[in-house]
Amino acid sequence: MGVALLTGFPGFIGTRLIKKLFSYRPDIEKFYLLVQEKYLPLAYQTISKIQEEFPVSAKGLEIIKGDITLPNLGIEELEKVKNNVTECFHLAAVYDLAVSFEFGYKVNVKGTENVVKFLLNCPNLKRFHYVSTAYVSGWATGVYTEDDFDRGQDFKNFYEQTKFLAEKVVREYMGQVPTTIYRPGIVVGDSVKGETAKFDGPYYVILLMLKLPNHSPFPKVGSGEAEVNIVPVDYVVDSICYLSRFDETVGGVFHLTDPKPHKVFELVQIFAERLGKKFNYFQISPQQLKKLMSPKIIQKIVGMPVQLIDYFDHQVHYDCSKATSILSRGYIECPDLLEYVDVMIRFVLENRKKVAKHGLS
Repeated sequence: MGVALLTGFPGFIGTRLIKKLFSYRPDIEKFYLLVQEKYLPLAYQTISKIQEEFPVSAKGLEIIKGDITLPNLGIEELEKVKNNVTECFHLAAVYDLAVSFEFGYKVNVKGTENVVKFLLNCPNLKRFHYVSTAYVSGWATGVYTEDDFDRGQDFKNFYEQTKFLAEKVVREYMGQVPTTIYRPGIVVGDSVKGETAKFDGPYYVILLMLKLPNHSPFPKVGSGEAEVNIVPVDYVVDSICYLSRFDETVGGVFHLTDPKPHKVFELVQIFAERLGKKFNYFQISPQQLKKLMSPKIIQKIVGMPVQLIDYFDHQVHYDCSKATSILSRGYIECPDLLEYVDVMIRFVLENRKKVAKHGLS
């Protein structure tokens, strides 16, 4: 039976991943959950909730105090963890488009390097599951496949750049560590309940629409034809759990993206319609809008970071044929946004004050 080390707990995706691994991976009997000291109270609280839901499986959960930015991950019971670990799911990262290069590099790049170096010293390690992002593509245009990585692209922000550099580290060690790389698109809430931990990405647009009265001017950025690759968290978690089961996925990179994504202006119209809003759309280039939104006070009033604007007119399509081919065997497929947009919006309406300001545990 296996022992898995998981980083990124008690984060939203990490917590959900644990619950799904109970059913998808009964061969894992124990989980070491690496948790920073400041998150220990929340981690214990989260485990209590998991124990209520999964009283038998949750007995295999053990919190290990640590920090991916430290050598040996800051783990005190080092030999015990090293000798027992057979798999690692590395989710911990900074997910923030406005992150500084220094902080993004420390957590995303050095943190990932520390995880890989730790795993090199685990004698019983069989698998490393690394969660990257489809947005390592940076400014690359056209079709970006699961085999693509470095196309000499520049990056829209330091989040993309540091996640690219982190994946580069992982790829350098793939000959020594049996690795699978997962690249999700823009992860939103659960497709059944709408639940999410924070409102970013497309939620910024929904929240802005809620602030504005009907017939307000609303920007149509660029052509409006760029694809927005949104995926619900349950699809991402199910996909990682399922793909992690097979030896054939070792050495592979899998796009956990929507094979038929909606386009930017289409999405804007869908959100407006579902919110019962009517706007007067006006054409503006991304460059003009970025200039208008560059003052911090404007970003605060609008409620979104200026870095988001670059995604409104970036023409790229994420090919996910390798992932969808294997996932189809388990009857796992990405739902169309139209199937869950109503629950997504309902969750925003019911929780916007709580989540927007404080996040939801």
